[in-house]
Amino acid sequence: NPYTVHTNVYAQGKGNKEHQFYLWFNPTAAFHTYSIVSNPQRIIFLVDNSHIRVFQNSKAIGIPFPKSQPMRVYSSLWNADDWATQSWQVKTDRTKAPFTAFYRNYNANGCVKSSARSSCASGNSVNDQAWQTQELDSVGRNRLRWVQSKFMIYNYCTDLK
Repeated sequence: NPYTVHTNVYAQGKGNKEHQFYLWFNPTAAFHTYSIVSNPQRIIFLVDNSHIRVFQNSKAIGIPFPKSQPMRVYSSLWNADDWATQSWQVKTDRTKAPFTAFYRNYNANGCVKSSARSSCASGNSVNDQAWQTQELDSVGRNRLRWVQSKFMIYNYCTDLK
């Protein structure tokens, strides 16, 4: 505690695009939904259907975007390094080990690329999915601003180091 969600985007083998957020609820009290919507225009991160981050495709101005690479999602409990513990101000109580996370109802919906072919070729029902062009409406933009103004604790864009 405080519980932190760490997001990052990797493109062309490089990350360093982190955003971190405190959660506005206790994630250990009940199951919550963590979602990532990735399409050619943007990557949207959501917690319980609330937008917390949008990474726009700005490849036209030279910012790498993971458009052609396979996507991987990692979810885990992280170690207690300085970035995860407010520079070691929050002490990890090792007597409470082992630390565990539980997942249920995992669902992945997307295009599967194998060799040079994609399962999202025309005529595929996945091709008609709304996620491929999903963007934020006014409610989503307002929620995003609220989360980022109240709960964002790290933004790589403002880190002068």
